[in-house]
Amino acid sequence: MFSVIFPGQGSQIVGMGKDFFEKHEIVKKLFKEADETLGFNLSKIILDGPKNELDLTINTQPAIFLISYSIFQVVKNDYNINLNEAKYFAGHSLGEYSALSCAGYLNFGETIKILRLRGDAMQNSVPKGEGGMLAILGLKIDELEKILQDNQNNFEAQIANDNSDGQIVLSGKTKDIQILSEFLKDKKIKNIKLPVSAPFHCNLMSKATEVMTKELQKLNFRQSKNILISNVTANEVSNIEDLKGLLIKQIEKRVRWRETILYMINKDVSQFIEIGPGKVLSGLVKRINKDVKISSINSQSDIESLNI
Repeated sequence: MFSVIFPGQGSQIVGMGKDFFEKHEIVKKLFKEADETLGFNLSKIILDGPKNELDLTINTQPAIFLISYSIFQVVKNDYNINLNEAKYFAGHSLGEYSALSCAGYLNFGETIKILRLRGDAMQNSVPKGEGGMLAILGLKIDELEKILQDNQNNFEAQIANDNSDGQIVLSGKTKDIQILSEFLKDKKIKNIKLPVSAPFHCNLMSKATEVMTKELQKLNFRQSKNILISNVTANEVSNIEDLKGLLIKQIEKRVRWRETILYMINKDVSQFIEIGPGKVLSGLVKRINKDVKISSINSQSDIESLNI
């Protein structure tokens, strides 16, 4: 059995999806629809840059979705591979919206619009420079939780992404992240400050939660037979009202990616197909379980060699 997974922020590069855009009419149409829906030339930023424009959260989120959705449609329509036979759909943070749309819960236009709003709301939830994120390498989740618990009077941070054993990301105020980073260095624990513009997936995102609570109610969700694994619960969800509630919670809650992958493996998934730019999720899956089969779809040849 296989599952389809979709990447989140950090996978973007200028020129992503260019070969699909040049060779497939369906992708040209989607790029055109994206530009018309958003009212600006997102496709030019994706194909030609500049990088600093693409890296703005407000642009990154709809851009990564556009590439993921485009590749999914090429695989399905131009290569006649039925990815909707996947046991589960899942995505990392904004990738959850790619999963929802490709699984049939939301149409393309509404998804790209809500991701532009989501990017803007998350970007503006905290004044620039007041929040940050820190990747911690080499620790397990319970070890890190104990450090945070034991030192809550010295610094405050929240687990934003539980990506795999040995790769966890924290969010917090800049001063707390700085103190925490020095503390971990003293303990010989490797950590890297991430080049992000805001502290995602923590309670500093409360303003974004307010915005998304209103905006998600306006969307026309459709019921689908495909099952999503939620970032918030690392469990199955297909009920529309449950989905809406979890998408709201997702803004401030940790991304339970390690648990998500383990859940699917425990339900007999033996192959993961990553659809979208980069190979970040494929690398994380390998760290979680080296025995499962992983395919990243980034090019025509990736599709041609896909074996489900």
